[in-house]
Amino acid sequence: MSRIFKIASAFIGIIVGAGFASGQEVLLYFTSFGHLGTAGAILATAFFAYMGMMLTKLGTRMKAESHKEAIYRVSGWKWLGWIVDAVIIFTLFGVGVVMIAGAGSIPSQQFGLPALTGVLFMCLIVTAAILLNVEKVVKIIGSITPFLILTVVIISIYSLVSMDESFSVLETTALQQPNDFSYWFVSAMNYVSFNIAVGASMALLMGGNETDERISALGGLFGGLGLGMMIVLSHLAIFSRIDTIAAYDMPLLALVDELSPILGAFYSVVLFGMVFNTAVSMFFSLAARFTTLGTAGHKKFVLITITAAFGLSFLGFTDLVSLFYPVIGYMGLFLIAALLLAPFRFKAEEKKNRKQAA
Repeated sequence: MSRIFKIASAFIGIIVGAGFASGQEVLLYFTSFGHLGTAGAILATAFFAYMGMMLTKLGTRMKAESHKEAIYRVSGWKWLGWIVDAVIIFTLFGVGVVMIAGAGSIPSQQFGLPALTGVLFMCLIVTAAILLNVEKVVKIIGSITPFLILTVVIISIYSLVSMDESFSVLETTALQQPNDFSYWFVSAMNYVSFNIAVGASMALLMGGNETDERISALGGLFGGLGLGMMIVLSHLAIFSRIDTIAAYDMPLLALVDELSPILGAFYSVVLFGMVFNTAVSMFFSLAARFTTLGTAGHKKFVLITITAAFGLSFLGFTDLVSLFYPVIGYMGLFLIAALLLAPFRFKAEEKKNRKQAA
């Protein structure tokens, strides 16, 4: 059971970064649709559970050491494998850059420190963590996640119990918030697609590090369900205070700070930890795709990519989110399609192999 929990917790930690933990993603993809955003959050939960289960299960089955061979195997067609591989590479680096930028926004908003302080510190600790092996990285990621889950649950319950206006009254304000999509269904699917592209590489590596396919599958399933439940709770919490926190770059952090400055300071530390989680998994997986872990080439690759991310991070957290996330969401549909078709392809292959053996 502990191994299942470790995988589930790490899966959540990989995906939950600056965007989700700050509330910016939830506001953009769900709360801006009001009541229909709740339906979108529930739909996203179901897809996250299935996709999480498939990724970790396939990682174990293929004993994945990088996402490349697993993705080509899952995709079936070489051209689709090439596209999905390119999407994941772009996603790993793009989201890594966004996380580095987000690390500067947190101490700046909460404590008034220069953004450069958070950016430099994040670059240093991410570089140090990536030099560890995958099992230790999974432990680091998983150990921080429960604090975020507990904080989100507490915030959500308190917000819902103490809300001053009904959701019907707040609906008008919610619908006035900007978003990049015309329909709640498209928004929800884009969000799932984006986050699966973010988590696919590391989820496959986690599965490859587990010998029992059942344990890895359950870990991915519970991780997806846990992530979905946090989306629903965060959406309701932001919805309940949409009239006072919508203007902030990090609405969840603003909500926590509104409830208690002490809790706000605590949450900013947790939020920084979640940014670290996602940044580590992005750059670790990217390095695993192109180099052999533990070699001099691996260390050099890590240093070069994080240095490049450091430079690009000064484009700004909010601008980088709006630039990368919707594009990655649409690109990630190729990966979603490959994962949905994979079970049918594998069954057909197994049937064909049995006939040949007979």
